[in-house]
Amino acid sequence: MKAPEIHPSASVAASAKLAPGVKVGAFAVIGDDVELGEDCVLYPHAVVHGPSRFGAANAFHPFCVVGGDPQDYSFAGERTELVTGDKNIFREYVTVSRGTKKGGGITRMGNENFVLAYTHIGHDCQIGSYNLFVNAATLAGHVTIEDFTTIGALSPVHQFCRVGRYAYVGASTVIVQDVPPFSRIVTERQTKSFGPNSIGLQRKLNTSQALAELRTQFADSEDIRELVKFIETAERGIVK
Repeated sequence: MKAPEIHPSASVAASAKLAPGVKVGAFAVIGDDVELGEDCVLYPHAVVHGPSRFGAANAFHPFCVVGGDPQDYSFAGERTELVTGDKNIFREYVTVSRGTKKGGGITRMGNENFVLAYTHIGHDCQIGSYNLFVNAATLAGHVTIEDFTTIGALSPVHQFCRVGRYAYVGASTVIVQDVPPFSRIVTERQTKSFGPNSIGLQRKLNTSQALAELRTQFADSEDIRELVKFIETAERGIVK
């Protein structure tokens, strides 16, 4: 098994656990209670704090800070975590915070998320897999992102909002309500949905009527059942 490769100028805490194949570049920092899976790579000047656990083949680019303290007034130094899966890419200046005690204590991320430069993922976020966070996407605390979504450049997502799977949020779009699965959301003069039949739903039916119509017309569709359930459980309303 290939031993970790650590540049002489890197700083690695004694309590850190590095699996075989890990590479740590010049001036990179690995803090206490960090666990890195096989073949993870820290490029020069990358910073990873703990307690945090990472699966295999994650990549940390220069000047990212992953696993830092939560940006929350309630945080008082208690043990909280960041837990991620495999093959996530954290580009330059990305920040990802650990959880808070009041939020469950863990920020989670699945597999193969591509997190572009200057993106922020706040405390207690629950991130699925195969998501794209374009430059400077900003997630407040307690945000849920399902799978296969795109969060566009410079798009902030408000606390406790959810973004359903396969949703697409266009650049510079402010999200303050839940984004349904399979929808396309972009800010023009106002934030609105450009998903299937959105004009008909907005002009002819209210939300309850639209849900009833979906149940009738697409009774056999598992995707539509997922969409209906998502809308029915929205606590902040949905983007229309």
